[in-house]
Amino acid sequence: MEHNDSHRKIIHIDMDAFYASVEQMDNPELKGKPIAVGGSEIRGVVSAASYEARKFGVRSAMSGIQAKKNCPDLIFVRPRFERYKEISKKIRKIFFEYTDLVEPLSLDEAYLDVTQNKKGNPSATIIAQEIRKRIFEEVGLTASAGISVNKFVAKVASDYNKPNGQKTVNPDEVESFLEKLDVKKFYGIGKVTAERMYHLGIFTGYDLKQKSVEFLEKHFSNSGHYFYQICRGIHNSQVKPNRTIKSIGAERTFNENLSSEIFLEEKIISIAKELEKRLLSYKVSGKTITLKLKYSDFSLQTRSKTLPYNIADKNLIIDIAKELLYQEKLRDSVRLLGLSLHNLNTENSKKEVPKKSISVQLKFDFKE
Repeated sequence: MEHNDSHRKIIHIDMDAFYASVEQMDNPELKGKPIAVGGSEIRGVVSAASYEARKFGVRSAMSGIQAKKNCPDLIFVRPRFERYKEISKKIRKIFFEYTDLVEPLSLDEAYLDVTQNKKGNPSATIIAQEIRKRIFEEVGLTASAGISVNKFVAKVASDYNKPNGQKTVNPDEVESFLEKLDVKKFYGIGKVTAERMYHLGIFTGYDLKQKSVEFLEKHFSNSGHYFYQICRGIHNSQVKPNRTIKSIGAERTFNENLSSEIFLEEKIISIAKELEKRLLSYKVSGKTITLKLKYSDFSLQTRSKTLPYNIADKNLIIDIAKELLYQEKLRDSVRLLGLSLHNLNTENSKKEVPKKSISVQLKFDFKE
Protein backbone atom coordinates (compact mmCIF):
# COMPACT_ATOMS: atom_id res chain seq x y z
CA MET A 1 0.00 0.00 0.00
CA GLU A 2 1.28 3.48 -0.79
CA HIS A 3 1.60 5.59 2.31
CA ASN A 4 -0.25 8.63 0.92
CA ASP A 5 -3.43 6.57 0.59
CA SER A 6 -3.60 5.36 4.15
CA HIS A 7 -5.07 8.50 5.72
CA ARG A 8 -7.88 9.06 3.18
CA LYS A 9 -11.46 8.11 4.04
CA ILE A 10 -13.55 7.51 0.94
CA ILE A 11 -17.17 6.35 0.83
CA HIS A 12 -18.82 5.02 -2.32
CA ILE A 13 -22.62 5.18 -2.04
CA ASP A 14 -24.63 3.15 -4.53
CA MET A 15 -28.43 3.14 -4.56
CA ASP A 16 -30.00 -0.34 -4.73
CA ALA A 17 -31.70 -1.03 -8.10
CA PHE A 18 -32.38 2.72 -8.23
CA TYR A 19 -34.79 3.20 -11.18
CA ALA A 20 -36.71 0.02 -10.35
CA SER A 21 -36.87 0.90 -6.63
CA VAL A 22 -38.26 4.36 -7.43
CA GLU A 23 -40.98 2.76 -9.56
CA GLN A 24 -41.85 0.29 -6.78
CA MET A 25 -41.93 3.09 -4.21
CA ASP A 26 -44.21 5.28 -6.36
CA ASN A 27 -46.50 2.43 -7.33
CA PRO A 28 -47.07 0.05 -4.38
CA GLU A 29 -48.69 -2.49 -6.75
CA LEU A 30 -45.20 -3.15 -8.15
CA LYS A 31 -43.65 -3.88 -4.73
CA GLY A 32 -42.16 -7.35 -4.48
CA LYS A 33 -42.70 -8.00 -8.20
CA PRO A 34 -40.12 -8.55 -10.95
CA ILE A 35 -39.96 -5.31 -12.91
CA ALA A 36 -37.76 -3.95 -15.70
CA VAL A 37 -37.44 -0.25 -16.38
CA GLY A 38 -37.13 0.44 -20.11
CA GLY A 39 -37.55 -1.92 -23.03
CA SER A 40 -40.58 -4.12 -23.66
CA GLU A 41 -41.16 -7.75 -24.50
CA ILE A 42 -41.04 -6.78 -28.18
CA ARG A 43 -38.39 -4.06 -28.38
CA GLY A 44 -35.75 -2.09 -26.59
CA VAL A 45 -33.23 -2.68 -23.87
CA VAL A 46 -33.65 -2.97 -20.10
CA SER A 47 -32.26 0.09 -18.26
CA ALA A 48 -32.67 -1.38 -14.77
CA ALA A 49 -34.14 -4.45 -13.10
CA SER A 50 -35.62 -4.94 -9.63
CA TYR A 51 -33.97 -7.51 -7.34
CA GLU A 52 -36.99 -9.77 -7.86
CA ALA A 53 -36.24 -9.73 -11.63
CA ARG A 54 -32.49 -10.17 -11.12
CA LYS A 55 -33.12 -13.57 -9.51
CA PHE A 56 -34.20 -14.71 -12.99
CA GLY A 57 -31.03 -13.33 -14.58
CA VAL A 58 -32.63 -10.11 -15.86
CA ARG A 59 -29.91 -7.45 -16.14
CA SER A 60 -29.52 -3.90 -17.42
CA ALA A 61 -28.49 -3.69 -21.11
CA MET A 62 -30.32 -6.99 -21.83
CA SER A 63 -32.84 -6.99 -24.67
CA GLY A 64 -36.50 -6.87 -23.59
CA ILE A 65 -37.15 -10.10 -25.50
CA GLN A 66 -34.42 -12.00 -23.62
CA ALA A 67 -35.55 -10.52 -20.28
CA LYS A 68 -39.12 -11.74 -20.85
CA LYS A 69 -37.79 -15.20 -21.80
CA ASN A 70 -35.81 -15.36 -18.54
CA CYS A 71 -38.74 -14.11 -16.48
CA PRO A 72 -42.20 -14.67 -18.04
CA ASP A 73 -43.91 -12.63 -15.24
CA LEU A 74 -41.68 -9.60 -15.84
CA ILE A 75 -43.49 -6.23 -15.80
CA PHE A 76 -42.05 -3.52 -18.07
CA VAL A 77 -42.21 0.08 -16.85
CA ARG A 78 -41.36 3.19 -18.89
CA PRO A 79 -38.45 5.18 -17.47
CA ARG A 80 -39.21 8.60 -15.89
CA PHE A 81 -35.86 10.39 -15.86
CA GLU A 82 -37.27 13.63 -14.46
CA ARG A 83 -38.48 11.72 -11.39
CA TYR A 84 -35.12 9.93 -10.98
CA LYS A 85 -33.30 13.28 -11.23
CA GLU A 86 -35.61 14.83 -8.64
CA ILE A 87 -34.89 12.01 -6.15
CA SER A 88 -31.18 12.03 -6.99
CA LYS A 89 -31.12 15.74 -6.03
CA LYS A 90 -32.60 14.97 -2.59
CA ILE A 91 -30.01 12.25 -2.01
CA ARG A 92 -27.17 14.53 -3.11
CA LYS A 93 -28.38 17.21 -0.71
CA ILE A 94 -27.83 14.74 2.15
CA PHE A 95 -24.27 14.06 0.90
CA PHE A 96 -23.41 17.78 0.96
CA GLU A 97 -24.36 17.99 4.63
CA TYR A 98 -21.33 15.80 5.34
CA THR A 99 -18.74 16.99 2.82
CA ASP A 100 -18.31 19.24 -0.23
CA LEU A 101 -16.07 16.61 -1.82
CA VAL A 102 -18.84 14.72 -3.61
CA GLU A 103 -18.18 13.20 -7.04
CA PRO A 104 -21.34 11.89 -8.71
CA LEU A 105 -20.82 9.04 -11.16
CA SER A 106 -24.46 8.90 -12.24
CA LEU A 107 -27.89 9.62 -10.79
CA ASP A 108 -27.58 6.73 -8.35
CA GLU A 109 -23.98 6.62 -7.17
CA ALA A 110 -21.28 8.94 -5.88
CA TYR A 111 -17.92 9.09 -4.13
CA LEU A 112 -17.59 11.13 -0.92
CA ASP A 113 -14.27 12.09 0.62
CA VAL A 114 -14.97 12.38 4.37
CA THR A 115 -11.34 12.57 5.54
CA GLN A 116 -12.24 16.04 6.79
CA ASN A 117 -16.02 16.31 7.15
CA LYS A 118 -18.60 18.86 8.27
CA LYS A 119 -19.73 16.67 11.19
CA GLY A 120 -16.20 16.34 12.59
CA ASN A 121 -16.77 12.59 12.78
CA PRO A 122 -13.53 10.56 12.55
CA SER A 123 -15.40 7.36 11.59
CA ALA A 124 -16.22 7.01 7.88
CA THR A 125 -18.09 3.78 8.73
CA ILE A 126 -20.48 5.62 11.07
CA ILE A 127 -20.94 8.45 8.53
CA ALA A 128 -21.88 5.88 5.84
CA GLN A 129 -24.39 4.23 8.21
CA GLU A 130 -25.89 7.62 9.03
CA ILE A 131 -26.18 8.64 5.35
CA ARG A 132 -27.85 5.33 4.43
CA LYS A 133 -30.28 5.65 7.36
CA ARG A 134 -31.17 9.22 6.33
CA ILE A 135 -31.71 8.24 2.66
CA PHE A 136 -34.07 5.50 3.84
CA GLU A 137 -35.98 7.77 6.25
CA GLU A 138 -36.12 10.92 4.09
CA VAL A 139 -36.37 9.43 0.59
CA GLY A 140 -37.73 5.94 1.22
CA LEU A 141 -35.03 3.99 -0.65
CA THR A 142 -32.15 1.76 0.40
CA ALA A 143 -28.50 2.34 -0.46
CA SER A 144 -25.31 0.31 -0.10
CA ALA A 145 -21.88 1.69 0.77
CA GLY A 146 -18.22 0.80 0.51
CA ILE A 147 -15.72 2.53 2.78
CA SER A 148 -11.96 2.46 2.30
CA VAL A 149 -8.77 4.41 1.64
CA ASN A 150 -9.36 5.10 -2.07
CA LYS A 151 -12.07 5.24 -4.72
CA PHE A 152 -11.28 1.87 -6.29
CA VAL A 153 -11.47 -0.19 -3.09
CA ALA A 154 -14.55 1.75 -1.86
CA LYS A 155 -16.38 1.00 -5.14
CA VAL A 156 -15.52 -2.69 -5.04
CA ALA A 157 -16.56 -2.84 -1.34
CA SER A 158 -19.98 -1.20 -1.96
CA ASP A 159 -20.96 -4.23 -4.03
CA TYR A 160 -19.94 -6.67 -1.30
CA ASN A 161 -23.04 -6.59 0.94
CA LYS A 162 -25.65 -5.41 -1.56
CA PRO A 163 -28.52 -4.68 -1.26
CA ASN A 164 -28.92 -2.42 1.79
CA GLY A 165 -25.53 -3.22 3.32
CA GLN A 166 -22.07 -1.78 3.69
CA LYS A 167 -18.49 -2.98 3.90
CA THR A 168 -15.49 -1.21 5.41
CA VAL A 169 -12.01 -2.19 4.23
CA ASN A 170 -9.44 -0.73 6.63
CA PRO A 171 -5.94 0.27 5.39
CA ASP A 172 -4.31 -2.91 6.75
CA GLU A 173 -7.02 -5.13 5.19
CA VAL A 174 -6.93 -3.77 1.64
CA GLU A 175 -4.46 -6.23 0.10
CA SER A 176 -5.94 -9.37 1.70
CA PHE A 177 -9.47 -8.21 0.74
CA LEU A 178 -8.46 -7.80 -2.92
CA GLU A 179 -6.41 -11.02 -3.04
CA LYS A 180 -9.47 -13.16 -2.27
CA LEU A 181 -11.78 -11.49 -4.80
CA ASP A 182 -12.62 -12.88 -8.22
CA VAL A 183 -11.12 -10.52 -10.83
CA LYS A 184 -14.58 -9.99 -12.37
CA LYS A 185 -15.51 -8.14 -9.13
CA PHE A 186 -12.77 -5.55 -9.80
CA TYR A 187 -14.12 -2.21 -11.03
CA GLY A 188 -12.67 -1.64 -14.51
CA ILE A 189 -12.47 -5.34 -15.40
CA GLY A 190 -15.45 -6.12 -17.62
CA LYS A 191 -16.79 -9.47 -18.77
CA VAL A 192 -14.52 -9.77 -21.83
CA THR A 193 -11.35 -8.81 -19.92
CA ALA A 194 -12.25 -11.20 -17.07
CA GLU A 195 -12.61 -14.04 -19.62
CA ARG A 196 -9.17 -13.20 -21.06
CA MET A 197 -7.69 -13.21 -17.56
CA TYR A 198 -9.26 -16.62 -16.82
CA HIS A 199 -7.61 -18.01 -19.98
CA LEU A 200 -4.28 -16.73 -18.67
CA GLY A 201 -4.84 -18.48 -15.32
CA ILE A 202 -5.73 -15.25 -13.50
CA PHE A 203 -8.85 -15.90 -11.41
CA THR A 204 -8.37 -13.85 -8.22
CA GLY A 205 -6.69 -10.65 -7.07
CA TYR A 206 -3.90 -12.87 -5.71
CA ASP A 207 -3.30 -14.43 -9.15
CA LEU A 208 -3.26 -10.97 -10.73
CA LYS A 209 -0.66 -9.82 -8.19
CA GLN A 210 1.72 -12.61 -9.23
CA LYS A 211 2.01 -11.18 -12.75
CA SER A 212 4.67 -8.62 -13.64
CA VAL A 213 3.78 -5.23 -15.05
CA GLU A 214 5.50 -6.30 -18.31
CA PHE A 215 3.30 -9.41 -18.58
CA LEU A 216 0.12 -7.37 -17.96
CA GLU A 217 1.10 -4.64 -20.45
CA LYS A 218 1.92 -7.29 -23.06
CA HIS A 219 -1.55 -8.87 -22.71
CA PHE A 220 -3.68 -5.83 -21.83
CA SER A 221 -1.64 -2.95 -23.35
CA ASN A 222 -2.39 0.40 -21.64
CA SER A 223 -4.67 -1.16 -19.01
CA GLY A 224 -1.85 -3.42 -17.79
CA HIS A 225 -0.33 -0.80 -15.52
CA TYR A 226 -3.76 0.00 -14.03
CA PHE A 227 -4.37 -3.71 -13.27
CA TYR A 228 -0.88 -4.00 -11.73
CA GLN A 229 -1.68 -1.15 -9.34
CA ILE A 230 -5.29 -1.92 -8.37
CA CYS A 231 -4.57 -5.50 -7.24
CA ARG A 232 -2.12 -3.90 -4.79
CA GLY A 233 -4.76 -1.43 -3.63
CA ILE A 234 -2.99 1.54 -5.23
CA HIS A 235 -5.36 4.13 -6.70
CA ASN A 236 -4.51 7.77 -6.12
CA SER A 237 -7.34 9.43 -8.05
CA GLN A 238 -8.89 12.23 -5.96
CA VAL A 239 -12.62 12.69 -5.36
CA LYS A 240 -13.41 15.48 -7.84
CA PRO A 241 -16.51 17.51 -6.91
CA ASN A 242 -16.86 18.87 -10.47
CA ARG A 243 -16.44 16.77 -13.56
CA THR A 244 -15.91 18.12 -17.06
CA ILE A 245 -18.54 16.97 -19.55
CA LYS A 246 -16.92 14.95 -22.35
CA SER A 247 -19.94 14.48 -24.60
CA ILE A 248 -23.68 15.01 -24.76
CA GLY A 249 -25.97 12.81 -26.80
CA ALA A 250 -29.53 11.66 -27.42
CA GLU A 251 -30.65 8.39 -28.93
CA ARG A 252 -33.84 6.59 -29.75
CA THR A 253 -34.83 2.91 -29.98
CA PHE A 254 -37.58 2.38 -32.54
CA ASN A 255 -40.73 0.29 -32.13
CA GLU A 256 -40.02 -1.24 -35.52
CA ASN A 257 -36.73 -1.56 -37.38
CA LEU A 258 -36.24 1.07 -40.08
CA SER A 259 -34.64 0.04 -43.35
CA SER A 260 -34.78 3.28 -45.33
CA GLU A 261 -32.63 6.41 -45.01
CA ILE A 262 -35.74 8.50 -45.72
CA PHE A 263 -37.40 7.30 -42.49
CA LEU A 264 -34.15 7.74 -40.58
CA GLU A 265 -33.92 11.35 -41.79
CA GLU A 266 -37.19 12.10 -39.98
CA LYS A 267 -35.82 10.55 -36.79
CA ILE A 268 -32.60 12.59 -37.09
CA ILE A 269 -34.70 15.78 -36.93
CA SER A 270 -36.43 14.84 -33.64
CA ILE A 271 -33.18 13.53 -32.06
CA ALA A 272 -31.31 16.71 -33.09
CA LYS A 273 -34.01 18.84 -31.42
CA GLU A 274 -33.58 16.85 -28.21
CA LEU A 275 -29.78 17.17 -28.43
CA GLU A 276 -30.02 20.94 -28.97
CA LYS A 277 -32.21 21.21 -25.84
CA ARG A 278 -29.59 19.39 -23.77
CA LEU A 279 -26.72 21.45 -25.18
CA LEU A 280 -28.57 24.65 -24.27
CA SER A 281 -29.36 23.46 -20.76
CA TYR A 282 -25.65 22.74 -20.14
CA LYS A 283 -24.56 25.85 -22.12
CA VAL A 284 -22.03 23.89 -24.19
CA SER A 285 -21.19 23.40 -27.86
CA GLY A 286 -18.82 21.05 -29.69
CA LYS A 287 -16.90 20.33 -32.88
CA THR A 288 -17.35 16.58 -33.44
CA ILE A 289 -20.71 15.07 -34.38
CA THR A 290 -21.15 11.30 -34.15
CA LEU A 291 -24.01 9.35 -35.68
CA LYS A 292 -24.59 5.98 -33.99
CA LEU A 293 -26.50 3.16 -35.67
CA LYS A 294 -27.52 -0.06 -33.96
CA TYR A 295 -28.65 -2.64 -36.51
CA SER A 296 -31.28 -5.37 -36.08
CA ASP A 297 -28.52 -7.91 -35.24
CA PHE A 298 -27.39 -5.54 -32.42
CA SER A 299 -24.10 -4.69 -34.17
CA LEU A 300 -23.03 -1.05 -33.75
CA GLN A 301 -21.63 1.43 -36.23
CA THR A 302 -20.53 5.02 -35.62
CA ARG A 303 -19.72 7.71 -38.17
CA SER A 304 -18.15 11.03 -37.13
CA LYS A 305 -17.22 14.40 -38.56
CA THR A 306 -15.13 17.11 -36.90
CA LEU A 307 -15.69 20.76 -37.82
CA PRO A 308 -13.22 23.66 -37.48
CA TYR A 309 -15.70 25.48 -35.19
CA ASN A 310 -18.10 24.73 -32.29
CA ILE A 311 -21.80 24.20 -32.97
CA ALA A 312 -24.94 23.67 -30.86
CA ASP A 313 -27.63 24.60 -33.40
CA LYS A 314 -30.05 21.82 -34.37
CA ASN A 315 -30.12 22.81 -38.06
CA LEU A 316 -26.35 22.44 -38.41
CA ILE A 317 -26.47 19.17 -36.45
CA ILE A 318 -29.23 17.88 -38.78
CA ASP A 319 -27.23 18.81 -41.94
CA ILE A 320 -24.09 17.01 -40.76
CA ALA A 321 -26.02 14.03 -39.38
CA LYS A 322 -27.73 13.57 -42.78
CA GLU A 323 -24.36 13.79 -44.51
CA LEU A 324 -23.07 11.04 -42.16
CA LEU A 325 -26.19 8.95 -42.77
CA TYR A 326 -25.53 8.88 -46.52
CA GLN A 327 -21.77 8.38 -46.10
CA GLU A 328 -22.22 4.68 -46.84
CA LYS A 329 -25.06 2.23 -47.39
CA LEU A 330 -26.91 0.79 -44.40
CA ARG A 331 -25.70 -2.72 -43.54
CA ASP A 332 -29.12 -3.84 -42.32
CA SER A 333 -32.35 -2.44 -40.86
CA VAL A 334 -31.81 -0.06 -37.92
CA ARG A 335 -33.28 -0.48 -34.41
CA LEU A 336 -31.56 2.48 -32.69
CA LEU A 337 -30.26 5.84 -33.88
CA GLY A 338 -28.17 8.21 -31.78
CA LEU A 339 -26.51 11.60 -32.18
CA SER A 340 -23.82 12.97 -29.91
CA LEU A 341 -21.52 15.95 -29.78
CA HIS A 342 -17.92 15.51 -28.59
CA ASN A 343 -14.82 17.69 -28.49
CA LEU A 344 -16.82 20.16 -26.41
CA ASN A 345 -15.79 23.68 -25.46
CA THR A 346 -15.75 22.50 -21.80
CA GLU A 347 -12.52 20.64 -22.50
CA ASN A 348 -10.68 23.79 -23.56
CA SER A 349 -12.15 26.20 -21.05
CA LYS A 350 -12.10 23.64 -18.20
CA LYS A 351 -15.72 24.65 -17.71
CA GLU A 352 -17.16 22.51 -14.93
CA VAL A 353 -20.49 20.79 -14.71
CA PRO A 354 -22.57 22.22 -11.88
CA LYS A 355 -22.69 20.03 -8.76
CA LYS A 356 -26.08 18.67 -9.75
CA SER A 357 -24.60 17.22 -12.96
CA ILE A 358 -25.25 13.59 -13.57
CA SER A 359 -22.30 12.17 -15.42
CA VAL A 360 -19.26 12.71 -17.55
CA GLN A 361 -21.00 11.26 -20.57
CA LEU A 362 -24.52 12.63 -20.77
CA LYS A 363 -26.72 10.48 -22.94
CA PHE A 364 -30.37 9.45 -22.65
CA ASP A 365 -32.71 7.24 -24.56
CA PHE A 366 -35.96 9.13 -25.04
CA LYS A 367 -39.45 8.54 -26.35
CA GLU A 368 -41.28 10.97 -28.62
